[in-house]
Amino acid sequence: MPLKPHEFWQELYPPGFFACKAQTRHDTLYPAVLPDGCQIALPIRPLPGKSRLAVASLIVNQASFVVEEALAGHMIDAIRPFKPEIVVGVPTLGLPLAHAVARGLGHSRMVALGTSRKFWYDDALSEPLASITSPGHTRNLYLDPRLLPLLQGRRVAVVDDAISTGRSTAAVVKLLGKAGTRPVVLAYAMLQTARWQTELETLEAGLCRRVRGAFETPLLEAVGDGGWRALDTASEARALSSDPHNE
Repeated sequence: MPLKPHEFWQELYPPGFFACKAQTRHDTLYPAVLPDGCQIALPIRPLPGKSRLAVASLIVNQASFVVEEALAGHMIDAIRPFKPEIVVGVPTLGLPLAHAVARGLGHSRMVALGTSRKFWYDDALSEPLASITSPGHTRNLYLDPRLLPLLQGRRVAVVDDAISTGRSTAAVVKLLGKAGTRPVVLAYAMLQTARWQTELETLEAGLCRRVRGAFETPLLEAVGDGGWRALDTASEARALSSDPHNE
């Protein structure tokens, strides 16, 4: 039975509960597979512009606490080997995960970036920020200058809910560069398609090797009967380059 809109992101399903092999046809949901094999049901969202392409979506602050805690736990396991000394959280949906990850690593606090400019902020510590979920809407990302001593000379881990095109992550990395630091690891609940790799490698060679995620989701292509199928990386690149609606 299809899930109702409010039922996505609410359960951890046992390994193999949903079919998720190459060429599997998907209707309204895509099952994300966690490192332990458990699955999360994600809704499929067609990309804007009447494209025949779609992505699997995750809205962390609408997920159940069980799912949120599981995602944070896998992220903690993935970044612990990097020995981060401070966690930087990316607004908006990355902040609850950053909080959980920092606590799970035994840290006493985290550094939260913001999109609301306080009067004591310095515009030199800001960077334009765009999001795939809010097309056409650009904000600025800010770092509170009072928090600079928490970053300087320390091993920084960036935590966000998802990486898709890589543009938001690029803004974070550039902002941290203005603060005189660079992240040792970038951690996400979801690695959404492989589009982000080009943006990050253009920004800094080898940056992709410092990316970790709780799970990965592919680009999806419409099939004739109204369903969707996952594309491999090579097919994804071809589909994106030939789709006039894709950015």
